[in-house]
Formats: sequence, structure tokens, C-alpha cells
Amino acid sequence: MDHIEFVGLSDAQVLESRRQHGENVMSPPPESSLLKQFFERMTGPFGHLIEGWEDGDSLIFILEIAALLSGFISLSSFEGWFGLTPQGYEVFFEPLGILVAIMLATGIAFYFELKADKEFSLLNQVNDDEPVKVFRNGHPVEVRKRDVVVGDLVIINTGDEIPADGTLRWSVSLQVDESTLTGEPVCAKTADESRLDPGATFPSNHVLRGTKVVEGHGVCEIFAVGDRTENGKVFEAAQIDDTVKTPLNEQLDRLSDLITKASYGCAALIIVGRLIAYLVGGGEVVMVDLLAYLLQTFMIAVTLIVVAVPEGLPMAVSLALAYSMRRMLKTNNLVRKMHSCETMGATTVICTDKTGTLTQNQMQVYRTNFYGLGRDQQLKGAADGMGDLIACGIAVNSTVELDEQEGGRPRVLGNPTEGALLLWLRKQGYDYKSLRVGSRSIAELPFSTERKLMATQFEDPSGQNLLCVKGAPEIVLSLCGEVSGNVPREEIARQLGGYQRQAMRTMGFAMKRLGKGETYDLEGLFSDRDLTFLGIAAISDPVREEVPAAIRECLDAGIKVKIVTGDTPETAKEIGRQIGLWEPSDGERNLITGPGLGALSDGELDERVLDLKIIARARPLDKRRLVESLQRQGQVVAVTGDGTNDAPALKVAHVGLSMGDGTSVAKEASDITIIDNSFGSIGRAVMWGRSLFLNIKRFILFQMTVNVAACLTVLFGAFMGTDSPLTVTQMLWVNLIMDTFAAMALASLPPSEQVMRAKPRDRNAFIIDRTMARVIVGVGGLFFAGLIGLVYVFEHSDITALSDLATVSLGAANGLSAYELSLIFTIFVMLQFFNMFNARAYETGASAFSLAGCRPFMLIACVIF
Repeated sequence: MDHIEFVGLSDAQVLESRRQHGENVMSPPPESSLLKQFFERMTGPFGHLIEGWEDGDSLIFILEIAALLSGFISLSSFEGWFGLTPQGYEVFFEPLGILVAIMLATGIAFYFELKADKEFSLLNQVNDDEPVKVFRNGHPVEVRKRDVVVGDLVIINTGDEIPADGTLRWSVSLQVDESTLTGEPVCAKTADESRLDPGATFPSNHVLRGTKVVEGHGVCEIFAVGDRTENGKVFEAAQIDDTVKTPLNEQLDRLSDLITKASYGCAALIIVGRLIAYLVGGGEVVMVDLLAYLLQTFMIAVTLIVVAVPEGLPMAVSLALAYSMRRMLKTNNLVRKMHSCETMGATTVICTDKTGTLTQNQMQVYRTNFYGLGRDQQLKGAADGMGDLIACGIAVNSTVELDEQEGGRPRVLGNPTEGALLLWLRKQGYDYKSLRVGSRSIAELPFSTERKLMATQFEDPSGQNLLCVKGAPEIVLSLCGEVSGNVPREEIARQLGGYQRQAMRTMGFAMKRLGKGETYDLEGLFSDRDLTFLGIAAISDPVREEVPAAIRECLDAGIKVKIVTGDTPETAKEIGRQIGLWEPSDGERNLITGPGLGALSDGELDERVLDLKIIARARPLDKRRLVESLQRQGQVVAVTGDGTNDAPALKVAHVGLSMGDGTSVAKEASDITIIDNSFGSIGRAVMWGRSLFLNIKRFILFQMTVNVAACLTVLFGAFMGTDSPLTVTQMLWVNLIMDTFAAMALASLPPSEQVMRAKPRDRNAFIIDRTMARVIVGVGGLFFAGLIGLVYVFEHSDITALSDLATVSLGAANGLSAYELSLIFTIFVMLQFFNMFNARAYETGASAFSLAGCRPFMLIACVIF
């Protein structure tokens, strides 16, 4: 190593350093037991009484209260308390039915999220036992990554992953891929403090945990391990539970508040009204009779509360979410948290990183201009064999390799810009390995940041000696006495300017033919200036093909898109232009850098945040601050990312979307993993979310209509002195059996692209809009009127079943027979069955009888029938 001697730590120093600074591992987030995770879903507002448990679902809490009240009444009836006639075990069917509703609703959600976590774990494996080369006791040795300590001297080479944060003590042509932390695929690093880049996101003499060496080698001294590394700080920030309630949770909470107030208000009305009616009835008030009357009144009031609570709604929401969760997996969206399915539909802003999400994260040759051959002309078959000479020069004058695994895309091992040239040669029909094997290297001048070029002298397969040079076009051109094809240098400058304005990397090529056996002093390159300039290549990380259409779909759906990247403003603007986000009219108001964002107060950022389209040179926690500012503005924010730097924002966003090939830290912090890394899949997720919310509204419309009819029936019976024709047990039967399948039927309705033409819904708007309210009250009132009409007819007639035919005899009031009650219940169920078709057609503009594209719905409807 250039005769530099490194000693490293002694064994005693290693132990002391580990005692002071800890192991090189990141502390995992605390995990709850499966039992605790399950009961977290059932605790309701009581959850805050138990340390570490989150608040549960308000609807579940209402069911829990209803179960307690129903259980008290059933126990009173069973034991004969308060002078009641003791009854059999059937009195416990009602509270048992409510408990079944609770268990099903919580169990479904728990099961599917647990299953998703298992699938997710297959995508996310972390290995702290990888070998790392370090100097210890004066010798190079291999240790596990977890055993690296502060003060260790770590040897890093091309392809290595940096095990911890360190300061370079020695380096040669070192370039590091920091895209997992900053989004920058290539950053020049140096141990020479006089050559540090003041504009770098992180100091040029620092290498950071989790980044990879793409070229060169060196030795670094570790100054931070584990949680204290930049990677660890980001991971720790991602574990802070700053999550906010999803829009669906907020909507269902408001719905549960409405149901609670309405049902308790009606129950109070029943108690007060019946008590007043009893007291003003004119009869003598007997305390025993009054207590019995009050108990009966209380039971009617509890019946109304139990009937009013939509027992099937939590289960319906869970079923709808679970169904969408499984179907979204087929569109490459692995959902880990069920509510994130629907939250995607409420998204108003998407904050996305650039590298690997909008772009392919693989440098490719965009265009070549080899003068004398013409722009983008094929090298093979070119005149005078010049194309073969250029191909041979590119292959030999390079230090990278291609990992060409069968069936997969070739992977670049080394500098991605040089790798792009080899990939381009491959498309041109050349085998770079064969070209290298057939050539004999004579001398090399390695790339350095000072020279900004690389030169290789070699003997080609024909026996001719050649000198090939590649590097920064301006530098290479300055070393040339002539230009191939006599192209004016002004034309070359114009072409370079065009490529650079498009944020592309450019490479210049030059050559000198030497006689057989002739050698060339490579140091004379900078004095002789006798090379021939061959041409230039423009290299870029191309935008994914599907991204512009996906961005347009999101913009048309009223969703703002913001790019957050560690790259330069020029590169970010060019990518924004290519995907249709950055317009010619956009200016400084729409762009900010990480340092500029850091200089703004929260108030100043809040004023600008909605106008911003691009945040360039962003540091790891900038995206999180951006998300928090957007949330303060009432926006529903989704964040995409694949790097460790994205994890804090993924965690704090309403929906975090990680990429399938992203880092483990990013995936751990996310709610949904995009398996195919395609931004286009995000548009599908939004469409599923909006369609899912519409399906949930349809189910609410379906169930609340029936609940209104049932509550009005109970309320009417309380003051008219008639028993309710529908018992609580019957209502629970309908909710648990029919509503379960109805939820499946409505959830199975396919997503519609029509929802993507609407603007995002107002998260503050109530889930039951005016149209829904009119339908619920109108149809529910119609059902109620029909039921009361049936009760009146049946009470004043005698209906019996003879030879499977019903006969009706009008006469005096004689109460309701079991057969008559069965008829009422059956008619009620069939009304509800028809109402399911009515709910399915909500907001489609189609008739309730239009069944196009509803095969799953019809199959489930047949099962219900």
C-alpha cells in the first residue's frame, strides 16, 4: 500500500473500545408478543390505560359497551333478578353474537397483517456477520461486521460495503455509491484534506455505513458504529412513532361518535318518555310495579343501542381491506398495514426520491458521437476497421466488470459510468472479455480526480500498439492535435453543452496509433498533445419508461408530486422535465436545496411547501421535515423511497412506500412495499384505495339503511306498547351472517379507472355525504313504514300456513304469532337483500339491476340468498 504501514488496534484496545462505544449493530425496534398485538386491536379507548398499547377502533369500543349491557340484561333474565322470570341459556345468544362480531372483526385484520409481515420478512434480511478486513496488532485480519469497533482501521476495496462510519486515512481513486443515504450514485472520496469538495452532502474524506465502494480502494479509521452512524441515526429516527391517524380511522371515529350520540339520545328518549307516560297515566304509583316498568324500559333502551350499533361494520371494513390487500399484491403492492390500502386513495401529495424510483438506477449510454463514423452509427462494419479499434479501446481502457448472470440483467461491478460503456458495447455486439483477452496491456495511467482521465497502452489482436484515453471531454480534447472527421471544436463544445444541460455525464475518447513495438511515455500526454479526438458519449441514469404516464395519471387525479433527491438541482430539474413535472415556467419558488430548506423556519417552510416541486441536495432528515410540514397543511402524504435516508419520512408519512430492492431499513419503516420498484404501481395503489373507500361507503349505505329501519321500529314499539317484531338476536344474525357476505360482495367490486379522474376527497368531509344521508333516511324510513304496516295488518288478522299456502282472516287484534313474526323477519331480510343491489349501484350512474362486470358479486349474492 504505497509503503504505508498500518498497525491498527490491539486486542485490549478492541475490548475497551467496544465497552465504551458498543457493538456495530443497530438496535432493533421492540417487538410485541402475538397475544399483545391481538389484544391491542380489541382494547378500544381503554388502550391508553395499558403502557405501550395504542388506542383501538372506536366502533369496536361501541360493540364492547353493547356486549356488556346485553350481557347484564341476559344475566338478569337468566338468574331472575329484579323479579324477572328466569329463562334458559338462549338469553346469552345476544351478547355472544356481539362478542363473535368483535372477534371476527379484530381477528381478520390481525390475521392478514400477520401474514403480510411474514411475506415482508422474506424481502428483508439483514446480515451483521459479513466478513470485514481490518488491521489489528499490525496485521490484516478478517472480522465480522458486528465486531468492528471505533478506532479500527478498515480496508475497503471495489465492491465492498462500508461497515461503519469512518475517516479516510489513505485512498486511491476512491468513489463511493451513497445513493442509500443521499441519492447520489457516485461520490468522489479522498484522504487528502486539501482536495475536499465543499459542496458535498457529507465530507469527502468520510465514508458511511451501508454505502458501497464502486471504484478504487483505501483504508478508513472508524469513528462511529451501530446506532451512532449516519445510517443508525436514520434507522433510529424511523422507529419514533410519529404516525398520525389515517383518514379512514378519522372518518370511522366520527361515524362511531354519531352512532353513539344518536343511539344514546334515542335510548334516553325512550327512558324519559316512557317514565313520563307512566307517571301521567293517572294510576296509582306502586314502587314494585314502577321498578319492573323501569327495568323493562331499560331493556328496550339497551335493545335500541344494540340494534343501532352496526356490528357488521368493523368486520366489513376489515374484510374489504383484507380483500384489497390480497388483490393489490397481484399489482405488485405488498401491503403490510391494512388501513394503508384505503389511505392511498386519500393521498393528496406524493414525495418521491429520484434514483431507483423515477430512474432505473443503472447508468446507460444515451447517445454517442464518434466523429468520422456519425452519430449513433454501429461500430461493427465501420470503415477502415475504426469501429473495432474504438470498441477494443473502450474494453481494454477500463477497470470494471459485468456480472452476466443467466436470465438476469447484467450487473456492473465497479464504476457505473464505465459500466455503461461496457453495456453499450454489449448491445453493439462486442464481447468485452474477448477483446481484453486478445490484447496485451503494456502500460496504464489510472484515473484520478486531478487528471480526470484514464489512459492505457496496449497491443491489439492484430499486433498494432495503441494508446487509448478516456475522461472528461474538455480535458481529453485539450490533449489532442486533431479531431477525427475534422469536426470543429466549437461544434463539439455545442454538443457537450446540450448534453450537460440535460444533466448527463459526458465522456471523451482519444487515440494514438503507434508502430509495432513502439512505446509511449504516458506522462508525456500533457506535453505532447498529439492524440486524435475520436468523439464523445453522453451517459445518464434513464427515466423508467412507465414513469411519465404514471406521473401524469397522478397529476390528473389532483395529486401533487414532489421530487426529493441528494443529486444536484440541475440533474433533478432535468429528470423533472423528462417525467412531465418541471415546467418551463417554474422558477426558484418551486425548487429548494437541503441547506436552503434547513435555513427556513417551520413557519417559512409551511408557506412555501405546497409550491415546491423539487428538493435537491437533500440530507436524510430533510424529507421527513418536508412531510411534517405538508401534514401541518392538512395534506395526506405518501412517501416513496428505497434508501436508508428515506426511512424517517416513510415512517412519519400517512403511507410509506418502499421499493422491493430497497434497503432493509426503508422497508421496515414502510406500510407498502412496491415489489417491482415501479412508480406505475403507485398509481394502481391510488386507484385501489379510492375504489376501496367507495366500496366502504357502499357498505355503510347498505347497513345504516337497515339499522335506521330497525331503530325506528324499536322506538315506535316502545311508545305504542307493542313488542318489537325484530329481536336483537335476529338483528345480529342478519349483521353477522348476511352482512359478512355483503361486505365480501361489495368489497369484491373491481376498481374503476373512473375514480382517477376525480380530485382527492376532502379528508375533513364526513363519510356519510348528503346523498347518502338522504338515501339512508329515505329508504330506511320506507322499510320502517313497511314493517309497521305489516305489524298492523298481522295484529289485526289471523295468518296461518295451510298446505304451504298462507291464508288471511281479518278480525280483532290478536297479537303476532310465531308464523307471522317469521314472515316479518323474512320480508325484512329480503328487503335488505334488495338494498345490497341498490348500494352496489351507488355512484356508478347505473341501475341496481345492471350487473356488468360483477360476477364475484353475483356469486356471493347467490350464497346470501
